[in-house]
Amino acid sequence: MAFQFHRTILFYSLFLFISCSKTEVIPLAVTPLQREVNLKHFNHLYKEIDFKGKKAAMICIYSEFPAYEPLEDPDEGISCVDDVARAVIMLTEYVNVYGNDAGALDKIKKLTEFVLSMQNENGYFNNFIFWDKTVNTWHPTSIAKLDWWSLRALWGLEAAYPLLKNDVDMKQRIEQSIVKLKTNIKRDLPIGSFTTETIDGIETPTWLPQKYASDQAALLIIGLLKNYERTSDNDNLLMIDALAKGIMLAQKGDANNYPHGVFLSYKNQWHAYGNDQANALLKAGIALNKKEYIDSALKEIDNFYPKLLQSGFAEGFFIDFKGSNYNEISKTKFPQIAYGIRPIVSATSEAYRYSKNNNHLTLTKNFAAWLSGSNDAGTAIYNYDSGICFDGIVSASQVNKNSGAESTIESLLVLLEMEKLKQ
Repeated sequence: MAFQFHRTILFYSLFLFISCSKTEVIPLAVTPLQREVNLKHFNHLYKEIDFKGKKAAMICIYSEFPAYEPLEDPDEGISCVDDVARAVIMLTEYVNVYGNDAGALDKIKKLTEFVLSMQNENGYFNNFIFWDKTVNTWHPTSIAKLDWWSLRALWGLEAAYPLLKNDVDMKQRIEQSIVKLKTNIKRDLPIGSFTTETIDGIETPTWLPQKYASDQAALLIIGLLKNYERTSDNDNLLMIDALAKGIMLAQKGDANNYPHGVFLSYKNQWHAYGNDQANALLKAGIALNKKEYIDSALKEIDNFYPKLLQSGFAEGFFIDFKGSNYNEISKTKFPQIAYGIRPIVSATSEAYRYSKNNNHLTLTKNFAAWLSGSNDAGTAIYNYDSGICFDGIVSASQVNKNSGAESTIESLLVLLEMEKLKQ
């Protein structure tokens, strides 16, 4: 499939020139984001199905330019928990912004049904299904384990719960599903010993998901925080604090020293996609009155994010530590996608709501403007009339015009963040 992104590929780049310092951000002359949050293409990817005896719905993972018909991956499938849970999260934000919408609520219920039906007997979630509704239990990105899709399922189920709790059967099944999942996470998350390893001279935490995954730890914090707010289960606090400590240990550099407060994603690597660490720490810090979480998040937002705007974004980079300095080993600029922009917009908008500092609002607007053409390719990535968000920028002269679930949903989440800032 031409220019189709695989979920394990590193993503994206942004090249926006800006003069800035730690606390001074000069706005770009950007194409203003329009108001429309258009669900037309999302609805095109949304398909209702009978699944395991229930009325459910899925989101088709891929659709290709120019017809944008849904496309099945022969190895993975047609839909996945990762995108369906992401869709639930987006629709709950849509309802929060625009008020109760019968169509959105019905979609949330049917998509939640899909997520529930994908829970494996072992308590984790298989990720993919095929058109014939066969559950993919064998592909590495679909095995039921502690990985992205199981963690996003937790967030999605918790996001849906307040809107579905009046349905007694659905309420009970969501609760039971989350209890099974959390039991596994508590068993398998290695937070009993805060040991570290040195990788290319860099002290690295080893008690996170996948041992080193700071990015997945952030996703888990958000889900656990929502669970704590609902259940007051103190086990959540222990896990959140352990995960936060690991994320903060993975933060390197400061205002004056490279890499300027960045949260490494995995070992000695930073990548743009799914890098929700600042967003997660801010949410948890505000909710739990943990100033050290907030300060750590703002360290990245106030120092590393402006550097991205000043020097040009990167898909990812690797660093090492020699002597007394962190050094860049390698860096890649492309491809760039909406899933790289959205975590930054989530973090900067959360920072603005907390600080009321206009520099944070300016950062939010400048990063969100990537969708409307302030990017390396000088091309609008989101189409307000169709709701199509291109799958990414391949180079400064080439755009991937396919439009799958992930790009569609992540772009809508960016636009919904902008709408919330207007309220």
